[in-house]
Amino acid sequence: MDELNGRMMACQILVTGLIARVANEQRDPLRFLSDFRDEIKAVVNGVNIAGLDNSDRVRQVAQRTIDELFSLMKPPSAE
Repeated sequence: MDELNGRMMACQILVTGLIARVANEQRDPLRFLSDFRDEIKAVVNGVNIAGLDNSDRVRQVAQRTIDELFSLMKPPSAE
Protein backbone atom coordinates (compact mmCIF):
# COMPACT_ATOMS: atom_id res chain seq x y z
CA MET A 1 0.00 0.00 0.00
CA ASP A 2 2.88 2.36 0.78
CA GLU A 3 4.31 1.75 -2.70
CA LEU A 4 0.96 2.61 -4.28
CA ASN A 5 0.68 5.79 -2.20
CA GLY A 6 4.22 6.75 -3.19
CA ARG A 7 3.43 6.25 -6.86
CA MET A 8 0.25 8.29 -6.57
CA MET A 9 2.17 11.13 -4.91
CA ALA A 10 4.77 10.99 -7.68
CA CYS A 11 2.02 11.19 -10.30
CA GLN A 12 0.41 14.12 -8.52
CA ILE A 13 3.73 15.97 -8.38
CA LEU A 14 4.36 15.28 -12.05
CA VAL A 15 0.89 16.45 -13.08
CA THR A 16 1.16 19.56 -10.90
CA GLY A 17 4.48 20.46 -12.49
CA LEU A 18 3.12 19.89 -15.97
CA ILE A 19 0.06 22.06 -15.32
CA ALA A 20 2.24 24.81 -13.84
CA ARG A 21 4.55 24.70 -16.86
CA VAL A 22 1.67 25.01 -19.32
CA ALA A 23 0.09 27.78 -17.22
CA ASN A 24 3.31 29.78 -17.26
CA GLU A 25 3.22 29.82 -21.06
CA GLN A 26 -0.29 31.28 -21.14
CA ARG A 27 -1.08 34.98 -21.39
CA ASP A 28 -3.25 34.81 -18.26
CA PRO A 29 -1.95 31.92 -16.10
CA LEU A 30 -4.42 32.38 -13.24
CA ARG A 31 -7.41 32.25 -15.56
CA PHE A 32 -5.95 29.18 -17.25
CA LEU A 33 -5.51 27.42 -13.90
CA SER A 34 -9.04 28.32 -12.79
CA ASP A 35 -10.57 27.12 -16.05
CA PHE A 36 -8.47 23.95 -15.99
CA ARG A 37 -9.46 23.21 -12.37
CA ASP A 38 -13.13 23.67 -13.24
CA GLU A 39 -12.81 21.33 -16.23
CA ILE A 40 -11.09 18.66 -14.13
CA LYS A 41 -13.81 18.93 -11.47
CA ALA A 42 -16.49 18.57 -14.16
CA VAL A 43 -14.78 15.42 -15.45
CA VAL A 44 -14.62 13.95 -11.94
CA ASN A 45 -18.33 14.68 -11.44
CA GLY A 46 -19.22 12.99 -14.72
CA VAL A 47 -16.99 9.91 -14.54
CA ASN A 48 -18.76 6.59 -14.21
CA ILE A 49 -17.19 4.68 -11.30
CA ALA A 50 -18.21 1.06 -11.73
CA GLY A 51 -17.90 -1.76 -9.23
CA LEU A 52 -18.47 0.25 -6.06
CA ASP A 53 -21.49 0.43 -3.83
CA ASN A 54 -20.74 4.02 -2.84
CA SER A 55 -19.01 5.98 -5.59
CA ASP A 56 -19.80 9.27 -3.83
CA ARG A 57 -16.95 8.69 -1.39
CA VAL A 58 -14.46 8.13 -4.20
CA ARG A 59 -15.75 11.23 -5.97
CA GLN A 60 -15.37 13.32 -2.78
CA VAL A 61 -11.77 12.15 -2.31
CA ALA A 62 -11.01 12.98 -5.95
CA GLN A 63 -12.52 16.46 -5.57
CA ARG A 64 -10.49 17.05 -2.39
CA THR A 65 -7.31 15.90 -4.15
CA ILE A 66 -7.97 18.34 -7.00
CA ASP A 67 -8.42 21.18 -4.51
CA GLU A 68 -5.18 20.22 -2.76
CA LEU A 69 -3.21 20.09 -6.01
CA PHE A 70 -4.38 23.49 -7.14
CA SER A 71 -3.95 25.07 -3.70
CA LEU A 72 -0.25 24.16 -3.85
CA MET A 73 0.27 26.29 -6.95
CA LYS A 74 1.35 29.84 -6.26
CA PRO A 75 0.34 32.80 -8.38
CA PRO A 76 3.03 34.00 -10.76
CA SER A 77 5.58 36.46 -9.39
CA ALA A 78 5.30 40.15 -10.27
CA GLU A 79 8.79 40.13 -11.81
